[in-house]
Amino acid sequence: MNPDDPAQAEAFREKIRLLTGELRKVIVGQDATIFHVILAIVAGGHVLLEGVPGLGKTLLVRSLAAALHLKFQRVQFTPDLMPADLLGTNILVEEPGSIPRFEFSPGPIFCNLLLGDEINRATPKTQSALLEAMQEHAVTIGGKTRALETPFFVLATQNPLDMEGTYPLPEAQLDRFFFKLKVGYPDRAAFEEILDRTTGPEAAQILPVLDGATLCGLGAFARAVPVPPEVRARAVDLVMATHPETREADARVRRFVRYGASPRAGQALLLAAKIRALLDGRFHAATEDILACALPALRHRVLLNFEAQAEGHDPDTLLDEVCQTCASRWGTPWPVPQRM
Repeated sequence: MNPDDPAQAEAFREKIRLLTGELRKVIVGQDATIFHVILAIVAGGHVLLEGVPGLGKTLLVRSLAAALHLKFQRVQFTPDLMPADLLGTNILVEEPGSIPRFEFSPGPIFCNLLLGDEINRATPKTQSALLEAMQEHAVTIGGKTRALETPFFVLATQNPLDMEGTYPLPEAQLDRFFFKLKVGYPDRAAFEEILDRTTGPEAAQILPVLDGATLCGLGAFARAVPVPPEVRARAVDLVMATHPETREADARVRRFVRYGASPRAGQALLLAAKIRALLDGRFHAATEDILACALPALRHRVLLNFEAQAEGHDPDTLLDEVCQTCASRWGTPWPVPQRM
């Protein structure tokens, strides 16, 4: 694998174009969301999609599962969902002429692509059942650890927390999501296109274009993309600027942030930057790649204090100011143009 080889790099981009094209058959007006979901999947990360009902979050994940030749499972998270409903459990098996025994009945988490629909409607006990699976790609049940299939992705949807019947996700679980993406309303032209596609006589058919081995190969190829020391240092600067106790933090971060982003944020920034650089036809990551992936990589990893919440601040506004300050210091435009 050599990212400097133009032929190999073009083959990488062609596979991503095929996947993007299949998703655009049914998803309209969410090009930025599609782009970032693909970045996360190629990097081997999980994605949290937030938005009000009816914006196509679940459809996006189902369409991705159809375009990828992977084992897919969907779990509708509800307040009465128990960890065993997700992970599986040992059941007693009694057969004539044999001694009764316990057998493990695997839950829906034993798949390649898990859709956790409305994940914040489940209780914290059930949400926490995903922690080991998302980080270690394994689950421990009855004292025995069982490995999950490779690759393994969790794509979860959630409603805004101010909606009735929702529970905030634990900080440790939020940190395990590679990206958190906010799905907004489509504009008028996209809305009309949605109506045309969904009320006509024929529905678009999504074809599987990639399998698990190919997807893992794309991720390994992207990891070989070099990151100049200066760009890596700027990724560190950006993450450290979210910590109120550091010298990189500005006055608003010191005032409104309780905890800054974790090291996983830096890992997400660099991996996403490598993939974005390849898709942009470059053979090394640049500062603009770091900044372009900053909001989805950081917004769920920066915890605001009570004063910020009381005054109605949100992480996106604060992070936008942090990125603008860093971009100005580095001589890079902000906001960075998105690549679709």
